[in-house]
Amino acid sequence: MFTIIGAAVVLMGVIGGFVIEGGPIRLLIQPAELMIIGGAAVGSILISTPIKILKGLAGRLPKILKGTGPGKTGYLELLTLLYEIFLNAKKNGYIALEQDVTEPEKSPIFSKYPGFLHDHHALVFMCDSIKLLVDGSVSPGQLESMMDAELETHHEESGLHPTILSRVGDSLPGLGIVAAVLGVVITMGALGGPPEEMGHKVAAALVGTFLGILLCYGLFGPLASAMGKRNDAEHQYYQVTRVAIVAFVKGVSPILAVEFARRAIPPQCRPAFKLMEETCRKAAVKK
Repeated sequence: MFTIIGAAVVLMGVIGGFVIEGGPIRLLIQPAELMIIGGAAVGSILISTPIKILKGLAGRLPKILKGTGPGKTGYLELLTLLYEIFLNAKKNGYIALEQDVTEPEKSPIFSKYPGFLHDHHALVFMCDSIKLLVDGSVSPGQLESMMDAELETHHEESGLHPTILSRVGDSLPGLGIVAAVLGVVITMGALGGPPEEMGHKVAAALVGTFLGILLCYGLFGPLASAMGKRNDAEHQYYQVTRVAIVAFVKGVSPILAVEFARRAIPPQCRPAFKLMEETCRKAAVKK
């Protein structure tokens, strides 16, 4: 939501100031200039970026509109889910979790937490890690190393997307100059015409430079930064899961394992211990 508001503020500030100074807004409407800049930018992305990464980028862009992370409610949901899983494993052994992690959509535990259930990577990360415990095929140290490796790989891959946006943004001022130069070429070809026509062509050429700079610093740069922060927040969210599972596997109690995880949550998103404890206990009673 704040992403949309921020973009609207940028446009209102720039265009509003232009109008207040007496500029006719119709001069800024130059489809040809926008086509030159946009077409060149899209083409450069297609040349330099594999289709798989482009699909990932397209899938991540809408997430920016949802903010930069799960917040206290999302983390509290995660901690409560982990507590229920650990409590079930403590009472009935890891084998009791086999059906839950094999088909989490049908699990009576996971189905209580739709927010987490709809986060595909977080769900797969947790379930795949617990499956190794059900199989009894790894030691705590091996499990921790595998989880670290997966998180590192995921964070590195997701970091490619803001880098692409940033590079496109950095190229836009140059592409704006390309559009402006083409406008100047057209203007030079029309020398000797009416002054009004010449002035309009020069204005259209300058709009190309304007659009390139505005899109770079007013849209693509901030979007790349927002996506980077979103990726960091997701990485921290997965780290909380890792901390909890590793702590439980090493023998601590369910409530202490989620407390380890709670301490790994950024302070601004960390629920209070009392609230976490009460929520976990209530979930256990409802079960």
